Amino acid sequence: MRCLGPADQPICSVFLAAESALLTADPWDRHDAGLSLHTGFAEAMAMPKVLIVTGDGAEDLEVMYPYQRLLEEGYEVDVAGPSSKKLQFVVHDFVDGFDTYTEKAGHTWPADVAFADVDPTGYVALVLPGGRAPEYIRNDEDCLRIVKHFFDADKPVAALCHGPLVLAAAGVINGRGVSAYPACAPDVRAGGAEFIDSAAQVDGVLVTGRAWPDHPAWMREFMKVLRAKAPTS
Repeated sequence: MRCLGPADQPICSVFLAAESALLTADPWDRHDAGLSLHTGFAEAMAMPKVLIVTGDGAEDLEVMYPYQRLLEEGYEVDVAGPSSKKLQFVVHDFVDGFDTYTEKAGHTWPADVAFADVDPTGYVALVLPGGRAPEYIRNDEDCLRIVKHFFDADKPVAALCHGPLVLAAAGVINGRGVSAYPACAPDVRAGGAEFIDSAAQVDGVLVTGRAWPDHPAWMREFMKVLRAKAPTS
């Protein structure tokens, strides 16, 4: 194999080492050497992973939009929930005559991993969608453990709508500027943050917004932070 330039060196080194093993190995050992080649290539090509933390009652759009946008950008995405099961999302909307949003059943989606089994060191960023899920997952100690890791390690975090309720419960927003669904403003302030009514509030590597109508601005700003801290190439 020939390396064309400096950018090819990491992958080339994997291939050249495995190629040498294949050529010098005893014929009976060449199968194992071939497996090493495959494994090494997969590791060299591994995409950075982003974790979405959510649960039943999450707002459908607020899970699926960042999930698909991150895949489009070239990141691998895992969904974590209180347990590894099929999650039921919901659709929140506004109807004339109601003082708050209404709720309908949305899509179902499998959680890839339970909070208790998450090793956050394997992820480059965290996303916290809104809906009702944050109201109860903020009581899960493993959920809070996960969130604290991303702040301690200064990794990018995106939270939307009711998502900042989890940040407040984890004690990680004191002194920050945070946007959220306006009804969550008292919780944001109780967590020691300044509530900022913004579609895309950026505070260091934390990007927050109010609800799914803010998706374009919120994800645009988050992608800037994510690309700078953990590019896909």
